[in-house]
Amino acid sequence: MIKLVGISKSKTEEARKVQRAKILLLYMDGISIPTIGKQVGLSKVSVYDCIDKALSFGAIAALDDLSGRGVPAEISDEDHAWVTSIACQSPVDYGYAHETWTYSLLAGYIKKNCEKAGYPKLKKASKSLIYGILNKAGIKPHKIQYYLEKRDELFDQKMAQVLAVYKDVAIINKQEELTKEQLPERKKTTISYDEKPGIQALKNIGAQLLPVPGKHATVGRDYEYKRLGTLSLLAAIDLHSGQVIPLVAKRHRSEEFIKFLKKTIEVYPSDWKIRVILDNHSAHRSKETMKYLESTPGKFEFVFTPTHGSWLNMIEMFFSKVARGFLRDIRVNSIKELEDRIYLGLKLINDEPVVFRWKYKIDDAVVNND
Repeated sequence: MIKLVGISKSKTEEARKVQRAKILLLYMDGISIPTIGKQVGLSKVSVYDCIDKALSFGAIAALDDLSGRGVPAEISDEDHAWVTSIACQSPVDYGYAHETWTYSLLAGYIKKNCEKAGYPKLKKASKSLIYGILNKAGIKPHKIQYYLEKRDELFDQKMAQVLAVYKDVAIINKQEELTKEQLPERKKTTISYDEKPGIQALKNIGAQLLPVPGKHATVGRDYEYKRLGTLSLLAAIDLHSGQVIPLVAKRHRSEEFIKFLKKTIEVYPSDWKIRVILDNHSAHRSKETMKYLESTPGKFEFVFTPTHGSWLNMIEMFFSKVARGFLRDIRVNSIKELEDRIYLGLKLINDEPVVFRWKYKIDDAVVNND
């Protein structure tokens, strides 16, 4: 250790020895491989190589180039192909509990099974060698990238319909902004609706400490807390006025959705029609919901976002604002207090409403009426 420190600070030793000494010292301090690479100006492969040599032959020996020792340099294309083929399969198929390969796990498997498989040159394969082979092949078996296998066949058409609604709302809002009053002929509104389920009621176990000058600058909380249950927020935002229509409930089934629709009717004049932008949740299309809509003919018009396209619904922006606002870090003493706090937070928002505007490609919306 002392010798390594001396070499790492030496002005006369070879630069590569100084560099390798620094790598080993940083590694001993628990610094991550990527961070070591950045500090010494080397790739992760080079850092792994230096550490592997130190583990195999000792720290001081690893400072020199080791010719003829370690993993043979003559790794064939067949060796590379075999390593790559293993990396492209699931570790589960080879008896591991891991969902994905790590370089250590894969190197261990390669070293254990290479001779039996006919690739003896890989007997001392290191993590750095495995990394180099997979990097060259463009394979990263330790990472997961998500994709969507099924896409709504009518995605583009449905998206265009939603955007056309936003364009219509924007035109109306612009006219009303110019006239400084609601258009007298308008007897229709558009709301953006969704549910925010699973809002947790968390109770502090220890006392919450408020900031005290000279003692602690932040709010203090005990790490432990008690879960009291969850609530769902069913809400819509009026795209003309910015007013929020909320309903807090324990669940968000058809029963709660119908209750919300009834509450919406009470908000607007009796002769108004209500256009609702919403997603494809089962409660929005259930038999119970359809039966209720039949009892209020012509009152509601549903505009559904495409499957997996709920991001087109502007209420999502509002929910994001709420999550980053009064719901953030909220602690309560009961479920009822959580309900009251949610209603209070939304009332304060309604005191100074904000009209949300869609900003992306409204003019490109084309609705196919065929």
